Amino acid sequence: MSDKKLSYEQARDELADIVRQLEVGGAPLAESLALWERGEKLATIAQAHLDGARERLDAALKEGSH
Repeated sequence: MSDKKLSYEQARDELADIVRQLEVGGAPLAESLALWERGEKLATIAQAHLDGARERLDAALKEGSH
C-alpha cells in the first residue's frame, strides 16, 4: 500500500510499532536511522489526517452557526 493511501489509524499503529522498536534498542545504527526516518514520515501522514479532520470539523461548525 502506498503511503498516500495509509489511513490515520494505519500510520499511527505503524508509528507506535517503530517507537517500540527504537525504545528496545539493539538495532544497528543504519537500521535505527531508517526506522526514525520512517517514523517521521508516518507522523507527517498522521498529522495531515488530523489537520484535515480539524478543517472539516471547523467547516461543519461554521455552517451550523449560520
